[in-house]
Order: sequence, then C-alpha cells, then structure tokens
Amino acid sequence: TFRLCCACIFILLLPALSDGGKLLVVPMAGSHWLSLQKVVEKLSERGHEVVLLMPEVSWHMKTSQAYTVKTYPVSVTLEEMDNGFREYLANHLEGLPFPMNILAIYNSSERAFRMWYAQCRDLFSSKETLQYLNQSSFDAVLTDPILICGATLANYLSLPYVFFMRGFPCNLHYDAPQCPSPLSYIPRLFSFNSDQMTFLQRVENALIAFLELVYCNGLYDDIVQLSSEVLQRDVSLMDLLNSASIWLLRFDFVFEYVRPVMPNMVFVGGINCVQKKPLSK
Repeated sequence: TFRLCCACIFILLLPALSDGGKLLVVPMAGSHWLSLQKVVEKLSERGHEVVLLMPEVSWHMKTSQAYTVKTYPVSVTLEEMDNGFREYLANHLEGLPFPMNILAIYNSSERAFRMWYAQCRDLFSSKETLQYLNQSSFDAVLTDPILICGATLANYLSLPYVFFMRGFPCNLHYDAPQCPSPLSYIPRLFSFNSDQMTFLQRVENALIAFLELVYCNGLYDDIVQLSSEVLQRDVSLMDLLNSASIWLLRFDFVFEYVRPVMPNMVFVGGINCVQKKPLSK
C-alpha cells in the first residue's frame, strides 16, 4: 500500500502525466514572498497555471514569465511601509527588559498589521479585481496566512486553501489545527525558557499563554471584522485558520518541541534554502 501511494504521488508530480490545476497565490510581501516564490516557480514548471495576486505597492514582488501577475490598487504608499517596518525592526533590536520589550513589539506590530490590513480592505474594495477573481475558475488558493487576507479571500471565493508559513504569533499554528501544546513543557514565545522548566517558570509560561489571548485578539481584531463584513457572517480567527486544507510549515520537526501534529500538517523546512551546485569530483 505504501509503495502504491508513493507511485501515485510520483505520477502526479510529473507534468507530462497529470493535468495541471489553476492556482491563485496570495502572498505576503517582503521576505515571506522570497520563500514562497521558489515554490510558485516550481509549481509553474510542473504544468500548473499560477496567478499571483499582489498589491500595486509591495516589497520584492515583480512580474515573471513563470506566472501571471494580477495587481490591485492600494492606498498605502511605499514610504509608509518602509517607515512601519523600520519602527518594527528598531523595537526588536532595542534590547528593552521584559515586559517592556513585549509591549514595544506589540505596539509596533499592531501599527504594521493595520497598514497591511488596509491593503486587504483595498483588495475587497476593487470591484474589477473581484470580478476577475470570480470569473477565473481557480481550483485552490495558496497563501501565506500571517495576515489572514488570503484565507478570507479563499472563503469569499469558496475555494480550498493551503497555508505556506513559518509560524504564527500566539502559537496559533498549533492551536488552530488542534495540536496539544502542554504548558508544562512547551515554552511560549518570549518566555525564553527551555522545555525543562521549574515550577515558577511554568507559572510564567501559563501567564504568557493567557496574555497571548489578548495579544492576538488585538493584532487580528481588524482583519476578523473585515472578514465578517466581506463574508456577510460572523467569523472568528479560528474559523478562518482551522478551515485550511493543508499546512505547509517552513521549519523542521526535529528542531521543534515534541508534540503530536495533525495529518494535514507537512513540514517543509529548508525548502527556501538556496540550491547549491554539487561539489566537483
């Protein structure tokens, strides 16, 4: 049975023997896109028709012969994006003590997220873009879900969607697929603890997990509200995340803390690394 499954997968990966699908890619700009770009190009090589949806103002995203680019107008300028990122980066490098570092990072993150949410709102305000997407008969959506806009668009188009990502704040990439993450031995982000914690460190870990609920609600409140408006029904952050068909996680399982994972979670660590030429003999 295992050999049969492997043979089927191998056949599907051969462009000459399988029909390509039509894929809508909704990326995030910057370094996130640089990781996803290689995957998009490889999908195109294997016979899939790929359409990249990108704002008119973005970082690093350009046209290519490997895929079709569909742009939509946005109100955010490149200068505003650059300034927001500089502030975000400066807060990470400032070296403030805990919990001041968390508050500074949260405030700059919230401002940056609101700027990107404005681009998402511009997308759903573009009637021409939405008409194009509705008429294009896509088979699925591939998206970096950190800003949730791709998941919202996939729900709007009633399409299955695949996440390609490094991780979420607040442990959402494990909470949404309902993976157990016991606070007794899996440290939370910003705790800087190991998986062998003292009693007080475990208490600290539990407090951080509680505060993360407030943290993430603040970060994603605007996009959840926008999603509810677009989909014309009340949705939660978890509604948008746990409906993903596949989670492609851009890290290696062996470098993470041990925990069960769901069958639709696939670890693809190293997929974004530069492919070097083999050493000469």
